[in-house]
Amino acid sequence: MTIKLKKNDNVTVLAGKEKGKSGKIIRVDREKNRVYIEKVNMIKRHVKPRSAQEPGGIIDKEAPVNISNVALYCAKCKKAVRFSVNTDDKGKKTRLCKKCGSEV
Repeated sequence: MTIKLKKNDNVTVLAGKEKGKSGKIIRVDREKNRVYIEKVNMIKRHVKPRSAQEPGGIIDKEAPVNISNVALYCAKCKKAVRFSVNTDDKGKKTRLCKKCGSEV
């Protein structure tokens, strides 16, 4: 399965406990088909101090979300949409919203 989402895309979560939340993709894990979304699916981790400059403690970090549970967010439609990939005559690819036709 090819992943058509990339870093810095705005997405909306479609399923799971974080359903309805949206944010920017921080990282894409292509081998496991997972994405990390900013401020979505937060978990707490206990970290040991590594040095005097890096203290330990309980930190909040993002957990991965399956790629099938997110959809690209269209700013014009104000909701999660499917998109198509269009190539122009110069070979440049653009992603277009299937609902309104605007570039995402």
